[in-house]
Amino acid sequence: MSWLRTLRTAPPGAVRLVCLPHVGGSAHAFHPLAQALGPGIEVLAAQYPGRHDRLAEPPLRNLALMAGHIAAELAPFRDAPLALLGHSLGALVAYETAARLQATGPAPVHLFASAALAPSAPRDFGVHLREDDALVAELDRISGTTHRSDGEEMLLRLLLPAIRADFQAFETYRDPGHRLSCPVTAVVGDADPVATPDTADAWAATTTGRFVRRVLPGGHFYLTEPANTTALAHAVSGQLTGAERPPQNPAPARIRERTRT
Repeated sequence: MSWLRTLRTAPPGAVRLVCLPHVGGSAHAFHPLAQALGPGIEVLAAQYPGRHDRLAEPPLRNLALMAGHIAAELAPFRDAPLALLGHSLGALVAYETAARLQATGPAPVHLFASAALAPSAPRDFGVHLREDDALVAELDRISGTTHRSDGEEMLLRLLLPAIRADFQAFETYRDPGHRLSCPVTAVVGDADPVATPDTADAWAATTTGRFVRRVLPGGHFYLTEPANTTALAHAVSGQLTGAERPPQNPAPARIRERTRT
């Protein structure tokens, strides 16, 4: 089955934003962001195997292999500028995908790394080796979850094989030292227990282009807050179209920014 889902269409020639999900995440996690971006940007999202409409497929445990599949499926979409946005695990997949695109044709026009440790950061946490309950406990710690409904618990347990595979892909990944030519923006929550504002600065080493660090209020899943979705859409639109999308209700969260040119 295809790795890509179209979340929002745009006129021919419009920049395409390709979104890559977090551990256990699906393409549909980016629906709110796609809607907040408005009609001027086409939005695609990756659907990893082992979840949602690909639940019957075995999940992959190798991040570079995941990126290879996505880069190959993007071949028909390279008639317009491509940008990549990945959240957590998805940021590393986006980084690897960007390197493959740069090596085989036009480079991406931007990489957005959301709530993610830089590729060079150590990540030998051993989460993927833990028992199921300990794996769930780590998910709760990262997300700040204190309660789930019975239905949410059943769905989580159903997705555990994909979640474990995603953690393995994340924890066994080793940075080959790609140097991208596109601008890179790292976005983190100010209370993220994994990717802190200080660790986000290491993303600057991945590019010869402009680097920007943006800090929003919230934890590892800051993007689930509507105000943060609006703020990120506002920033992404500005980077990709040259004219930032006007703020909409709810009012965008305040972004703290650091730039390296």
